[in-house]
Amino acid sequence: MAEARYNGTELMICLASRLMADKSTAFIGTGIPMLAAALAQKRHAPQLTAVFEFGGTGAILEKLPLAVGDMRTYNKSLHASGITDIMEAAQRGFIEYGFLGGAQIDPYGNLNTTVIGEHDRPKVRLPGSGGGNDVGSSCWRTIIIMRQSARSFVPKLDFLTTPGYLSGPGTREKAGLAKGTGPYRVVTHLCTMDFDPDTCRMRLSALNPGVTVDEVRANTGFEPIVPAKVGRNEEPTDEELRILRDDVDRDRLYI
Repeated sequence: MAEARYNGTELMICLASRLMADKSTAFIGTGIPMLAAALAQKRHAPQLTAVFEFGGTGAILEKLPLAVGDMRTYNKSLHASGITDIMEAAQRGFIEYGFLGGAQIDPYGNLNTTVIGEHDRPKVRLPGSGGGNDVGSSCWRTIIIMRQSARSFVPKLDFLTTPGYLSGPGTREKAGLAKGTGPYRVVTHLCTMDFDPDTCRMRLSALNPGVTVDEVRANTGFEPIVPAKVGRNEEPTDEELRILRDDVDRDRLYI
């Protein structure tokens, strides 16, 4: 993988940022989603409405927030409310994109952020859902950002925290979730994935610079759908890296 000018985290931030369209609404979580949103606002999406779990809506991300409750998530915002109002807005269908991470993801985009191992006697106890279940249940398009390995991309979750396409076509709707919502993209340090519309299973969409299909397969604990023609993601541009390093994360909290 070509990393002479950038590292894997910077690449994921840039790829996620490119998915944030101007004049759209995006539910932003702590970490990479915040950096991606700030990069998008400063580069190509000045009217991106960033929505934060604890009530900030439409903040201008001049300085990087440290968490979703940081006062900077309210900076020059359109609205300052609370967590119940934000979740209600998502349930009403007002938030287009939701950005999530996880410890495990399965072929249908379901996420585990609760435990590794048995629930009552886990090997590792994770932070839990927070607003993750609400984001994955209610936002129209969920974008998942995580590093890829066979330990994290698994055929079966140890615990289902946030629903993707559950067990396949129609199962979200049977569970009471709105038709047309669900996982949209998976962004990793190796590639981007989308989901096959017929089976709802994860499908290789584009390889990152220097990465091969065999590398993706070796780092996926299930067999992803590999189409005959696979795209190729472009490297971060000099402009993206300059904005990211000099404006977004000057203190190198994440990169």
